[in-house]
Amino acid sequence: MHAMSDPTALAGMLPFDSIGLYEQPKPRFIFKMPRVVPDQKAKFESDELFRRLSRESEIRYTGYRDRPQEERQVRFQNGCREGHTEIAFVATGTNIQLVFNPSANGYSMADPTRECDFDKEHGKVHIRSHFIMNGVCVRWRGWVDLERLDGVGCLEYDEDKAQMEDSLLREQIERYNQRLRDFEEKQRAYRQHQERPGDPDLEMRMASSLQHHHVNHASPVGARCTQQRVGLPLQVGLPVSPP
Repeated sequence: MHAMSDPTALAGMLPFDSIGLYEQPKPRFIFKMPRVVPDQKAKFESDELFRRLSRESEIRYTGYRDRPQEERQVRFQNGCREGHTEIAFVATGTNIQLVFNPSANGYSMADPTRECDFDKEHGKVHIRSHFIMNGVCVRWRGWVDLERLDGVGCLEYDEDKAQMEDSLLREQIERYNQRLRDFEEKQRAYRQHQERPGDPDLEMRMASSLQHHHVNHASPVGARCTQQRVGLPLQVGLPVSPP
């Protein structure tokens, strides 16, 4: 995934409200940060960074830069066969970690849908990787020389993935709006119940129930208190005889 982030391109998350000691809990809704922006194609075509990266330009392998060239070559090929590598656009300095489906041991038959192809051109590996960058579904396409560890690559707008993510985004927003509607309906019903005049029959039944409860629970306590008062002699005010 791309290391850069664009805060203006992503929607925020609703914060949590603090709850006091005697404060009733407030409803909390978490809106997951959308993976994509509402209009991906427009952003891809208008954003300056996307315009620059959409042109084929020089790229380089950036992994293990502190190691000898021969070791980096081996590590690069092993990473490609495992399905990942790190490259950078030289002109912009944009670093991207590519993740893709590796070919079977790097020696599978020719397949136009392969995302990692060592057989297409001698001494080079051709890579395609799909990911989301700054809220836009894109596809990286390019090749890397196996000896020099540099090559040419660019970003393309991924129409198929963008449609899938747009559909997920609409479903996510609809679920969130439905939760808000349900909560507002419950709040409205609660307010109407509070404003409605009380039911006399219900109030009489509640009062009778409370009185019955009070009588049943008060009698044993009074009996115990009476017994205690009877059994305790009062010695207040009696003179004390000298020994």
